[in-house]
Amino acid sequence: MSPSGNTERLAAWRERLASPLTWHAVGFAVLLVAAIGLAVRLGLDWTATDSHAVDVVAGKQTQLKALELQTAPLRGLDKRLEKSRAAMDVFYHQRIPPTYSSISSRIDDLGVASGVRLSRTQYTQGAPGSDLTEIDMDTSISGDYPAIMQFVNSLERDPIFFVIKAMNLTGQQGGQVSLRMQVATWLRPADAEASGLPQTPDENQESAAPTPAKEGE
Repeated sequence: MSPSGNTERLAAWRERLASPLTWHAVGFAVLLVAAIGLAVRLGLDWTATDSHAVDVVAGKQTQLKALELQTAPLRGLDKRLEKSRAAMDVFYHQRIPPTYSSISSRIDDLGVASGVRLSRTQYTQGAPGSDLTEIDMDTSISGDYPAIMQFVNSLERDPIFFVIKAMNLTGQQGGQVSLRMQVATWLRPADAEASGLPQTPDENQESAAPTPAKEGE
């Protein structure tokens, strides 16, 4: 190739490089590459963000499910409380005696009906409670064995709420049995206070300094 041909080609390249169209094309190519890179980066970031959001939502759903399981026993609690209060009112009305005299008279009636004899019967009251006060009875029962068992069964099945706390055989002669029994029932605090019964002695001090007790009829 002749020197003149090389010179012409060099001159043509210089003209192209100096042309604004060439620089526009180069700039467009650079911008296109940058845009593609930004699009790829945005796509990667979006994928990572979307995956994190899914994990967050799943975690919140798990927490919500756990809270639902924890609060399930509390559902309908107000209705259950109303039923419990109604049941307690019925129990108090039907099975809690109104006065001390109704307790002692009922014990005497059961003794007569069973054919046993009650002696040294003493009544005391425990510390006043917010709803009820315990009334304790300590008595000695004598009679034949079937009669005493009838008395015990009648006491347990009586409409008045009696709880047998202790029974101790104190003697037996022929067909007669002597039994010491401790029984508890309850009065409303105001009714117990009105009864004037002495306080139930503390078990640790009972033998050393027994508290006088009110005897039944």
